[in-house]
Amino acid sequence: MSNIKLVTFDLDNTLWDVMKTIVRAEKMLRAWLSQNTPDALDIYLSDAASRIREEVVEQYPKRRFDLSFLRTQVLFHCMRESGLSGARAEKAAQQAFEVFFVGRNDVVFFDNARSVLAELSASYSLFALTNGNANIDRVGIGEFFTGAVSSADVGASKPDLLMFTTVLELAGVSADQAVHIGDHLSDDILGANRAGMRSIWFNHNGEFSNDGESQPTDEVNELSQLPNAIAALQHRPIS
Repeated sequence: MSNIKLVTFDLDNTLWDVMKTIVRAEKMLRAWLSQNTPDALDIYLSDAASRIREEVVEQYPKRRFDLSFLRTQVLFHCMRESGLSGARAEKAAQQAFEVFFVGRNDVVFFDNARSVLAELSASYSLFALTNGNANIDRVGIGEFFTGAVSSADVGASKPDLLMFTTVLELAGVSADQAVHIGDHLSDDILGANRAGMRSIWFNHNGEFSNDGESQPTDEVNELSQLPNAIAALQHRPIS
């Protein structure tokens, strides 16, 4: 049995509450738009925003997993439809996105998140594996990670096998030497299981897991339980 060398982490709703983070970031974005480009804000808050997003995805199908690109493009088209010229619209969209992105990376960690990452990084190689666009360096945890893989990097999103094979290749380990930790039974657990990795479900909401492909190798309710849970997996075969 191979020893675990790599621990991959989902980010949103595994290390912090993403909904609270996004809501706060959206408020910051809308406040900036209200002050600087109020006409664009009206479009951003209207039904036109859904149409614009659909048009952006249709125009850039290979970028549909790049959330930062999509949001910036939506903002750009809101600026353009509000009457700004191309250059001014592009600059304003970039400024607006940066305001959002500051809030996007201003997270409130779940209890013990940073201390657990510090402890685990002393024994394992840690990689972030996320469908989102949070930046581990801007969030303030980059020091604990060897690297990060996002859906924008891969052109796919969990549970797509490519997400997991990409991180295994970057880390230089086999699937039986890795464990993935996440809160989502499909995106995280099903994806990791199909890749041949062990999986730990961070079940912080006290939900019930189902049987089958989404059955985790182990389950924790608090992040503080992870070091012992990962250590115990060294002696358990992959199911």
